[in-house]
Order: sequence, then C-alpha cells, then structure tokens
Amino acid sequence: MSKIFLSVIIPCYNEEANLKRKVLSGVNDYLKNKNFTWEVVISDDGSTDDSRDLMKSQIKNWKNFKLLENTHGGKPSALWYGIKASKGNYVLFSDMDQSTPIDQLDKLLPFLEKNVGAVIGSRGLLRKNFPLYRRMGSIVFMAVRKLFILPEIDDTQCGFKLFKKDVVLKGFPKLEFFRKARAVKGWTVTSWDVELLHIVKKMGYKIEEVPVEWKDVDVSKSKGGALSRYVRESKEMLTQILRVKMNDLKGLYKDV
Repeated sequence: MSKIFLSVIIPCYNEEANLKRKVLSGVNDYLKNKNFTWEVVISDDGSTDDSRDLMKSQIKNWKNFKLLENTHGGKPSALWYGIKASKGNYVLFSDMDQSTPIDQLDKLLPFLEKNVGAVIGSRGLLRKNFPLYRRMGSIVFMAVRKLFILPEIDDTQCGFKLFKKDVVLKGFPKLEFFRKARAVKGWTVTSWDVELLHIVKKMGYKIEEVPVEWKDVDVSKSKGGALSRYVRESKEMLTQILRVKMNDLKGLYKDV
C-alpha cells in the first residue's frame, strides 16, 4: 500500500443530529475529487445516541472511510485514537458539524513547508450565527490567553487544524490531559488546543494561521445546552491556560 498524503480525523460524540444533515457526504464529495491520496478516520468517543449506527450506514460503501468505536474519554482522547490509527503524512482535525467546511482545506495546503508543523484555521470575530455572549467571551479569552501564551496567534480554538503527522504524533501525548488521570463525563474539550500549539512551537516548528470560513451550523443538543456548555468550557479553558503557563515555567515542555 502506498503512503497516504492526508488523514482527516473527525471526532464524534453524540452527533446524531449533525449526521442526519449528511455532513459526511459533503466530506466525501469534496475529497473524492482531490488529486492526492486520503482517508477519513472517524473517532467515536463512546456516543450514547444513534451516531454509530448512522455512521456505519452512511460510510459502508466508502472505501476510504473507517470508524473507530472507542470508549468514552473526551475529545482529546478521541483525537489521539484517530492519530494513532491514521496513515497519512499529514493529519487534519475537522469537527463533525462542519462549521468550518472541509473545502477550506484548499486554503491551508499552500502553507505546507519543511519547517511548518501546523497550519491552523482562524475564524475571526465576525462569525456567522455567532451569539453575542460567545463573541464577547472570545474577545476576553483571546486577550487573557495572549497575555500568557502564544501572543502571535489570534485563534487557537478553531477545530480546523492541519499537522505534520510526525509532529502531532510526538506532541499530542505530552498534553496535560493524558498526564493526569481523570473521570470524564460528557464532551470534555478544555483548551488542549493551546497546549498542543505551544508544544509544536517548543519543538521548533513554525505555525501558520490562515483565515477560514466559519458558520455555526451545529444542531447537536445532546452534548449539553449551548450557553451552559460554553460557560463551563470557558472556565475550564481559562484555568488550563494558567496551568500551561505554570507547566512551561516549571520546564515540563523542555524535553519535546
């Protein structure tokens, strides 16, 4: 088997409503017309709705798609399973809801160079279907995060990120998420993105930030209410930013 150029990793937790929008068909329609080799790795995080059955039905005739049926562990856990199972030279993280459409990959690919470890999507603040409370929260989050870490990056939280496989394979298990055992309940997100990008930078790689289209089209309700989930995740992310800064001062990333 020849080496695959790109692995698209899509984490999933209770995405039944989005799957019924045929989001995976859009991913397949885009990729099947590309002139590079690819695969799609869907990494299910122990969904409790009908997501797995829907995915199996939708991808059964698509030879470049595979579904990982994992136990529940949170989003970083689902992504790590996907990374380990992927066979591409590059891996793209793409959310199931496709708020950033898969065709935005065309904007990221031109930035792949020898010393570029990550090319990340950047949504800006004028985002379609973006509630006011999230817009204001994003401004505060960005200001606080830039004060402590990655001041050169505007948007660390966009789910659309392209990495060199060997970079993310080495960097991902360094996340604090995996260093501390914890009981996971629900769709655990946190600000692992910030820590991962910090690790990539520590590894000596360049990070390119590219504007992409983004529109909130997530119709899933089973991951928790939008406002309550956002408040909970915001608190977790701000706390973790401080922990990443403290970890950095303690030298915990010096061996990457």
